[in-house]
Amino acid sequence: MLISEIIRKKRDGATLDEAEIAALVAGITDGSASDEQVGAFGMAVYFQGMEAEEAAALTLAMRDSGDVMRWDLPGPVVDKHSTGGVGDNVSLMLAPIVAACGGFVPMISGRGLGHTGGTLDKMEAIPGYSATPDNDTFRRVVREVGCAIIGQTGTIAPADKRFYGIRDVTATVESIPLITASILSKKLAAGLDALVMDVKTGNGAFMPTFEASRDLARSIARVSTAAGVPCHALLTAMDQPLARDAGNAVEVRNAVEFLTDVHRDVRLEWVTLALAGEMLTLAGLTQDRETGFSVARAALEDGRAAEVFAKMVAGLGGPADFVERYEDHLPKAPLTRDIAAPVEGHVASIDTRGIGLAVVELGGGRRRSADEIDPAVGITGMIDLGQTVREGTVMCTIHARSEDELDAAEQQIRAAYRIGEAPEQTDPVLEIIT
Repeated sequence: MLISEIIRKKRDGATLDEAEIAALVAGITDGSASDEQVGAFGMAVYFQGMEAEEAAALTLAMRDSGDVMRWDLPGPVVDKHSTGGVGDNVSLMLAPIVAACGGFVPMISGRGLGHTGGTLDKMEAIPGYSATPDNDTFRRVVREVGCAIIGQTGTIAPADKRFYGIRDVTATVESIPLITASILSKKLAAGLDALVMDVKTGNGAFMPTFEASRDLARSIARVSTAAGVPCHALLTAMDQPLARDAGNAVEVRNAVEFLTDVHRDVRLEWVTLALAGEMLTLAGLTQDRETGFSVARAALEDGRAAEVFAKMVAGLGGPADFVERYEDHLPKAPLTRDIAAPVEGHVASIDTRGIGLAVVELGGGRRRSADEIDPAVGITGMIDLGQTVREGTVMCTIHARSEDELDAAEQQIRAAYRIGEAPEQTDPVLEIIT
């Protein structure tokens, strides 16, 4: 079956059958489909879409392109996935919180995509941390610690691993069937009992409108449930960075300070505990999401979640004293610059995507799939939407390698922040889809 004919058929708006999708995925996996062909297929789907049956077939074919995990654990296997955002380091706290409450979380995460940061890139900012361990190590850490945050190995959904990288650099990210298949191929390969989605909406999300975000949430929940993994989705706001810090090492620092109660961003805490409560409930560990929220908060407040995080880092090769000495272990950029408010007023709006792109331009993300990430660069101390500022109030601090990078990032950040009238405030969790 010719790959070019499969692309042509989808380009012209026809529906692909399971055999055609299986042939395409086989080509992605074994390399017989070139990068140009994979990119062309992604663009065809971007413009023509897919029927629900096609998206399900693509999901399962990519899942079955590699190993599918099977677990024998004394508790439910549950995970969460986010569609990506800026300052979204939720996974780093969420996995250990749920593990501390009796769940097992084999979290297979991705790298940065477009303007959003990747959980895998963040974890790799920790010296020695093995984000792509062999399956035996992955299983051991999940069993002994309760969670492991890793990336795709060569044997877990390898078709998606290649397709994901090509989508990132060919402007085909914002496609509901491709996002659905990409997310679920990895998650279903992890052998889950339940899945909770965090689907972002707002100017920092991949989906351009609330309706599109809701459509994506429904697509993922429908395909996952049909594949035998119950799935709920939370629609959460991404009209501003979720945490005050965006970058890789800076978001890891933010996560450790969250877990150890040095500092917790209010919206970040709300979203993290809401997701934890949903995971605990869907996995059968609590009766309802309100109880799950309270149980998760207790695991955070009494330090159990921080202990789990420390054990996970050590179990995957990171420093045994990482939580106690994170400042000593995390890389730091040599140059910083504070960005001051130009006038008095309120933060009326934030171009969240613009903030994410500033991090990419600093070297904290990728312009091309082969680019190396600089873990040290980023933006810290970002002020919230609606916050009152005076002329000269520091809105954030840039961490960079060069003066040229500082200048470019400052220009982008100043364009991203608009000072004016205070906007109406909304809850970060907008809707729950079951």
